[in-house]
Amino acid sequence: MTHFLRLRFAIAVLAVCVLQSPLLAAPQSVAAENTPVVTKVEPPNWWVGLTPDLMILLSGHALQANKVTCNLPEVVVERTQATQGGDYLFVWIKFAPRMRSGTIVCRITTLRGDTSFELPVSNREPTAKRFHGLSSDDVLYLIMPDRFANGDPTNDEPAEFPGSHDRSKPRSWHGGDLRGIRDHLSYLKDLGVTALWLTPVVKNGAEQDYHGYGAVDLYAVDPHLGGLNDYKELASALRELRMKLFFDAVPNHVGPRHPWVKEPPLPDWFHGTAQNHFDSFSPVNNSFYGKSSSGGAANDPFEALTDPHATPAMRRNLTEGWFFGILPDMNTENPVVLKYLLQNSIWWIESAGLDGLRVDTFPYVSRTFWEQWHAGLRRIYPNLTTIGEVFHPDPTVTSFFVGGRKQWDGIDSGLSTVFDFPMFFAIHDVLLHGDSAGRIANVLRQDELYPHPDWLVPFFANHDVTRLGSEMGSSPDKLLCAFGLILTLRGIPELYYGDEIAMPGAGDPDNRRDFPGGWPDDRQNAFTEDGRMPEQQKIFSAVRNLLQIRRQHAALRTGKLFHIFSDGDSYVFMRQTEDERLLVIFTNGSKPRALTIPQANTPLAGALRSTILYGNGSVEINGREVKITAPAQSISIFSLH
Repeated sequence: MTHFLRLRFAIAVLAVCVLQSPLLAAPQSVAAENTPVVTKVEPPNWWVGLTPDLMILLSGHALQANKVTCNLPEVVVERTQATQGGDYLFVWIKFAPRMRSGTIVCRITTLRGDTSFELPVSNREPTAKRFHGLSSDDVLYLIMPDRFANGDPTNDEPAEFPGSHDRSKPRSWHGGDLRGIRDHLSYLKDLGVTALWLTPVVKNGAEQDYHGYGAVDLYAVDPHLGGLNDYKELASALRELRMKLFFDAVPNHVGPRHPWVKEPPLPDWFHGTAQNHFDSFSPVNNSFYGKSSSGGAANDPFEALTDPHATPAMRRNLTEGWFFGILPDMNTENPVVLKYLLQNSIWWIESAGLDGLRVDTFPYVSRTFWEQWHAGLRRIYPNLTTIGEVFHPDPTVTSFFVGGRKQWDGIDSGLSTVFDFPMFFAIHDVLLHGDSAGRIANVLRQDELYPHPDWLVPFFANHDVTRLGSEMGSSPDKLLCAFGLILTLRGIPELYYGDEIAMPGAGDPDNRRDFPGGWPDDRQNAFTEDGRMPEQQKIFSAVRNLLQIRRQHAALRTGKLFHIFSDGDSYVFMRQTEDERLLVIFTNGSKPRALTIPQANTPLAGALRSTILYGNGSVEINGREVKITAPAQSISIFSLH
């Protein structure tokens, strides 16, 4: 979740929470209340050899254990802790090295009687095709599952969520699901994407939580989307196509209807309580760091988190506050909470063979947590990629959160990379607001701040912002310029579902429309060429062509980037490897552009001819200089020889 969404999301969730009845169990007899019962086991299963130990959280009642014993000698119960009058029981177990697959059955002995729970432990799947992480060869494609395709109409309105499905309401569930995504993998493969990032698939608690960020169960797939088997089958189908899957992880918060909010497992499970907590608004305003108070990006002042001179009071709301006083903020400084969230991430990764995690609201969580969480993941999955959401236009801020080195606080966050929000803001400001094209070069100038700038994830759209094609002053040509830039600049590009057919969409939730053709009764099927309108097909063909060019030319994936020319209207750059040189020409002016660039002492030196790969520009080379002619608002790509 980002700053843009919080107010609307919070108001919507608050309304739902007020209108819907509390999640309380039906009254029970005194005898039943005195009998120990386990109603939930977290995690619900585990794997042999994955970790040396495990913390199990049991929910139920009357679980004040005097003793917990398990049926397998390879399992040792190290300690237990009952909380909330026995409604929760933590059980810490340790596995012997000779542990084998099977079902662990543990008996809980209390003064009121005995009960038991089971924990299946299986062998791990072969890892050769799993846990690969991203590389420069990849292109990430963001899907909101509820809005992409309906593959199983029987789950449109689960029995426990009556009235939740209504395609006429932009904030209700629309019926898209995991099977629908699997049914259209050929479309994605043909387009040229290699990895999918799905917004959270965990179970949510309210009609308007179709987006996935209001979790009520971190160990279950939302029934609107299918079940765990559907998720595993999607992951398996992607692997067969040599494609990858990313999970949207949200350690920062859960939804306001999570059972923990009424009865947390520990008194300090959250930062504060539903009745008494901070909100996430920082007391620091733009003027504190010399910025204009009007206009500009609507982002939170993460400068206070990166500033070694900031006081704890300047940071506390950001890292401990509940979004608008609504989204319960996990106390990630608590080692038991850390253990729970780490195990939960491992469970999802291992269950589906994931290649990485998109990490929501990254700056709002303590850096100590990220260091320990990443260390726990890397011990098992050294190649896993984690991409943090740091919604800010300044590279000096976004780079602070990337791992690979310790910052002034002595902490290495462990984060693989971040979404390139500075480039996002630059592209939007150049294309839509008339800023200098040199903004792009200025963002790239600061790549030295990152340990691996080639791992950055450039993008121009996601589920939290107005679609670029619907912005005031946009056009199909500007949309193609945005695609051309993110698919030729350094990094691993991310695309947002539907932009490849120029789907319209204003602010949330209009930017999350259903993909046309994903539902049996849709009048149009944009998954097929015959079903796309001419203007949609024009954009689709251009994007697929750009993706093919990127796939065919290593220089666009791994080549070093050199500035060639930059001014108010144009940015020209080279992507170069030992084997090829590609010249990319972007111009944003309203008229064609003619440039003459000397070759001496530049990567252009030695080039004698060119071959056009994309666009309608032209290049003439005479050995001394390169003469460029570029159409207005365009991208052109040339191979130099």
